[in-house]
Amino acid sequence: MAQEERMLIVGGERLEGTVRVSGGKNTSVAIIPATILSSTPCVIENLPNIEDVHVSVETLRYLGARVDWDPAEGLMQVDASSINRTDVPLDLCRRMRASSYYIGALLARFGRAQVPLPGGCDIGRRPIDQHIKGMRALGARVDTQRGTVIAEADPLVGADVFLDMATVGGTINVMLAASRAQGTTTIYNAAKEPHIVDLANFLNSMGCRVKGAGTDVIRVRGTQTLASRRPYAVIPDQIETGTLMIAAAATHGDVTITGCIPTHMEALTAKLLEMGAKVYEHDDSIRVRSLGAHRGVTFKTQVYPGFPTDLQQPMSALLCTATGTSTVVENIFESRFRHLAEMERMGARVRIFEQTAVIEGVPMLHGAAVEATDLRAGAALVVAGLMAQGTTEIYNTHFIDRGYENLEQKFASLGARISRVRE
Repeated sequence: MAQEERMLIVGGERLEGTVRVSGGKNTSVAIIPATILSSTPCVIENLPNIEDVHVSVETLRYLGARVDWDPAEGLMQVDASSINRTDVPLDLCRRMRASSYYIGALLARFGRAQVPLPGGCDIGRRPIDQHIKGMRALGARVDTQRGTVIAEADPLVGADVFLDMATVGGTINVMLAASRAQGTTTIYNAAKEPHIVDLANFLNSMGCRVKGAGTDVIRVRGTQTLASRRPYAVIPDQIETGTLMIAAAATHGDVTITGCIPTHMEALTAKLLEMGAKVYEHDDSIRVRSLGAHRGVTFKTQVYPGFPTDLQQPMSALLCTATGTSTVVENIFESRFRHLAEMERMGARVRIFEQTAVIEGVPMLHGAAVEATDLRAGAALVVAGLMAQGTTEIYNTHFIDRGYENLEQKFASLGARISRVRE
């Protein structure tokens, strides 16, 4: 029987010091499949050493690509010229939501793709109907058979794509497919997240012509031959930055986060300021300092530049000890309050009405045995454990490893009493 791993946190320690944020998970899992589009080897820098990147490496190697990956340096070289198949196995797709991006990349490069529907965290329905709609608009024949998406095109032709919602995954997949299509593709109601801008910059570095990324209209002028010309560094992780900011406030600490992009954090910064924390922004760093009690706040998750759904769970942990009543409305995923049931074990007072959570602040959380149900729920439980009195045991730590690089080491460097044990 495999050993069960759990994270132990002895809470109540004030976080202090400086910590550097890792490369972005969400941008990495989009840019790695995009290397398939290049006729020359690609060098990607600042990749985080996380499970989703490891699954991406396994996927590329399964397809036949030559991959050199140095997790310690965050450096990857991909030579896609040796790819000899266009199907992705179910066992890899089950482990990562972003496996759907291989549909767009393989379709653009080889004119066909066979990819099972993706897995990842169970946080509610995340259909890929908008991905399929976009590829069909470009002339692809797309069918779903027994849970597998089968797409073919000869050729892909640029077109107008009208997304019914501002979906990040759909926007990325259509960008990938359009990158080598004939003519220009215009994506209306496109998502605006920072990792979409980063993908556009990477595609442009290979000779594609992408304009409008970061707005709701993106134009992609396809290029038949894309080639990497220089190393490309992915942007820092917006959600890790936010998690560190929240943890600093939750422990009434004083933490400087370096290597980040403060403008990506404006929605969270506004709420921390409203709660009474101090936030100081510099060119590529953010300092969060909090001494007194926090006030309860209300927020709704929205597409960028609104409050990100991926920070809703860590933020709601902080609100559990804020003075007064806080209200959280989850507008993106319908199953993203499951972590609050675990926090009730720690003394939180929560009521949930459909997509709204009402949190009554308590003076203190208490350590308990809790279970992570998804990636960001795991991060929320870490925040709760850091601020609680006593010892918190977090099970299912593999969820945390999907998106955070060396999270316990980073918190330990700031003074947290945190470790992992196996038994």
